[in-house]
Amino acid sequence: MEEAELECPDSTSEKRYFPESLDSSDGDEEGILACEDLELNPFDGLPYSSRYYKLLKEREDLPIWKEKYSFMENLLQNQIVIVSGDAKCGKSSQVPQWCAEYCLSIHYQHGGVVCTQVHKPTAVQLALRVADEMDVNIGHEVGYVIPFENCCTSETILRYCTDDMLQREMMSSPFLGSYGVIILDDVHERSIATDVLLGLLKDVLLARPELKLIINSSPHLVSKLSSYYGNVPLVEVRKQHPVEVVHLSGAQKESFESILRLIFEIHQSGEKGDIVVFLACEQDIEKAYEIVCQEGSNLNPDLGELVVIPLYPKEKCALFKPNDETEKRCQVYQRRVVLTASSGESLIWSNTVKFVIDVGVERRKVYNPRIRADSLVTQPISRSQADTRKQLLSSSSSGKLFCLYSEEFASKDMRPLKPAEMQEANLTSMVLFLKRIDIAGLGHCDFMNRPAPESLMQALEDLDYLAALDNDGNLSEFGIIMSEFPLDPQLSKSILASCEFDCVEEMLTIAAMVTAPNCFSNVPHGAEEAALTRWKTFLHPEGDHFTLINIYKAYQDTALNSTSEHCVEKWCHDYFLNCCALRMADVIRAELLEIVKRIELPCAEPAFGSKENALNIKKALLSGYFMQIARDVDGSGNYLMLTHKQVAQLHPLSGYSVTKRLPEWVLFHKFSIAENNYIRITSEISPELFMQLAPPYYFSNLPPSESKDILHQVMDHLSPLSTMKKDQKMCEKCPETTEPRCTVQ
Repeated sequence: MEEAELECPDSTSEKRYFPESLDSSDGDEEGILACEDLELNPFDGLPYSSRYYKLLKEREDLPIWKEKYSFMENLLQNQIVIVSGDAKCGKSSQVPQWCAEYCLSIHYQHGGVVCTQVHKPTAVQLALRVADEMDVNIGHEVGYVIPFENCCTSETILRYCTDDMLQREMMSSPFLGSYGVIILDDVHERSIATDVLLGLLKDVLLARPELKLIINSSPHLVSKLSSYYGNVPLVEVRKQHPVEVVHLSGAQKESFESILRLIFEIHQSGEKGDIVVFLACEQDIEKAYEIVCQEGSNLNPDLGELVVIPLYPKEKCALFKPNDETEKRCQVYQRRVVLTASSGESLIWSNTVKFVIDVGVERRKVYNPRIRADSLVTQPISRSQADTRKQLLSSSSSGKLFCLYSEEFASKDMRPLKPAEMQEANLTSMVLFLKRIDIAGLGHCDFMNRPAPESLMQALEDLDYLAALDNDGNLSEFGIIMSEFPLDPQLSKSILASCEFDCVEEMLTIAAMVTAPNCFSNVPHGAEEAALTRWKTFLHPEGDHFTLINIYKAYQDTALNSTSEHCVEKWCHDYFLNCCALRMADVIRAELLEIVKRIELPCAEPAFGSKENALNIKKALLSGYFMQIARDVDGSGNYLMLTHKQVAQLHPLSGYSVTKRLPEWVLFHKFSIAENNYIRITSEISPELFMQLAPPYYFSNLPPSESKDILHQVMDHLSPLSTMKKDQKMCEKCPETTEPRCTVQ
């Protein structure tokens, strides 16, 4: 199930909606029903189905079930409860149901239950599974909220949501009055949103003594959480039976070959069970996928088919896709090999995993505030991550974990805990959110791990450059409107600027396309030339941002003129485009347009294709991305960043790379320092346009360089009046007072 395919089932559908990730075999359901008295479900008033009792027996076998009485007792007597348990112990599915029972017992007088998740697919899958276990309809009594998709109603008792969505809800409801119980799940993932919620909920709990907070975490973080929240009760789920671990210390130097050899050895051994392989990065996933598919086709067919499933970071739900028929066939004669670089939580539903191969390293993005860029760093995983991967096998007595590293490496080179994302990421969006909810003095915020002062200062500086702050350091009216959009602040600013330059429709399309997953499919080996030929039909001479508009418009035209969804999928397949990503872009764009209309921003008619419109789009882009400019310093495609001395090349999929035309000055959307320093999604700009739209104090703060000297010469030739036009237009087009329409209603 791709992100773009996640749909809330219609309320007129059947009474029960069974998630695909659960075993839906019939079993002796009639016998189970005959043994049970007819009971009414207190959540919807309807009789329990036979499936409810079948699933209840499965729930009672979960390790956490033994702790239900202890948990409920602590919930009644305390405001905060920490639940410590390994993956697959059942805490993510059972604790929210018990909390719903508690809210029901007090007639929802303080609100319902919300349970946060770090990953979108996990939130959806848990909601589907829990709705099934509670014997209620998904989207009614149980629902989910993820970015750009809401499958809840006002009657929803238990909702799963991503942590960033609960954080955004605090902008309109700072004390989260709709909830009587808040569950922060997978806190050990240490996402920025979860860490922010942990800090802010301290004050919310003081203001609302009736509110309950449940913190679900792996055992590794318990001591840190206990000292952070004080002496609060702890419910520990007992460890499950041990897993056989095989350390292949000599395999680390040639880990890729060792992985492939292990996969084929396991398959040829005839032992049943799926294989999960943890690799370091996406590139390794692609390489392994190609080799295993190629070599797997030559294996003995009597051993069964080897089905290779690549799970990329934005497609973690791919494993949940198979329908019931496929699932039954898989269990009979197919072995799945899952290639991933994630931490493993998105796979925990599956009891068919019998083998895990772990390389012990990962490629992480670490943000450098000095140069405003991510560095891709390969480093050892933490011991807590290694344990989580081992726990995929904890329900299987015959499972094996193959570690391609030594025990000495694990003890000496692996850190105990996964680093907090707050200490390694760009904090501009977080600071904008904290400013929005009137958090002053950021250095005094009670975070579990304090962010680096340099990162906070860079975030404040960027928001100042983007005109999101006033002279007192509080949010300006621009900042308030920017916080309305669930986007990066630079992208939000570009949308606001597009109102001034009469290109809102086009800018919304660009924003949707760069926010959705990559619209280009992974091309099979040997089809590169055909894919490039197809992609060339969308190229726009003005740059990659314009090419994305062409692709989206072509997708929309195809969808409007097609008689079925299959025709659209075939068109995407023929053009080597990711249909799910384009569907997601469509959903994102619709929500962004709704926000634009809700806060009554001016929106001109689309005029894509004219020279004036192309110039206006570049002006809007520059208004947000003036900090992401590069210049070709030698005419051969070596682009030097304006803000620092890093040199990068155009990405091979850039239209400029395909047409072999290298513009001197470009605006880029992404840049990461890695083996190949690529700038991605680039469009040509002129230095004159940059000088007209970049804030003067930003330009004055740029480090000395040849590029800055060229811009100085450009500035000398520009009339002083031309540099003032932008500010005058801003004053004319944008509201002068802070009206209610600019705030969350």
